[in-house]
Amino acid sequence: MDKPTPGRFITLEGIEGAGKSSQVEPLASCLREQGLEVVTTREPGGSPIAERLRTLLLDPDNAGMSETAELLLMFAARAEHLEKKICPALAAGRWVICDRFTDATYAYQGGGRGVDPARIAVLEDLVQGGLRPDLTLVFDLPPALGLERARSRAGRTDRFESETQRFFEAVRAVYLERARARPQRYRLLDATAPMDEVTRRIRDEALAFIERTRARP
Repeated sequence: MDKPTPGRFITLEGIEGAGKSSQVEPLASCLREQGLEVVTTREPGGSPIAERLRTLLLDPDNAGMSETAELLLMFAARAEHLEKKICPALAAGRWVICDRFTDATYAYQGGGRGVDPARIAVLEDLVQGGLRPDLTLVFDLPPALGLERARSRAGRTDRFESETQRFFEAVRAVYLERARARPQRYRLLDATAPMDEVTRRIRDEALAFIERTRARP
């Protein structure tokens, strides 16, 4: 009989239009097929107060928001999200899949806005303590393609989707740098591939991760 599998934290990261949000449910289904209890969530957001902060952060009418205010709102939302949803689920042995987490802060506020990563790290430690994702899937594609996809979707363009291609080049660079620096946690995915091919790759990565988790003493 397989060993009981403790709760694990998986995050999906990438620029606008990378297709990560569309892969949350296929990944959750894959984990559930393996007998795991799964919670899906997103950032910013994921809990009632955090969702209200998400509205502030994404509203294009708030285009003049200062970099410091944006950074602090991101971590305020994260603190609520962790306390109300992520940490209780992990403590109960559930697997949590989150559409974006703190890597996005390093990429968007650090790379895109130019905020010193050391300032982000201070807030990361304050809000998260030692909690870090167990596995991070980074959906990579050229910003021009990502923005074309994002802006073709129905609905109003949000604050981040309205940013320039140069902004997203900087965001992508941080994602790639972080993924290459920590290959034990990150997996780079070619988000230019057809959706079903990306889904297969995610499934392979998820199953391999589950096996590694179950093999640990």
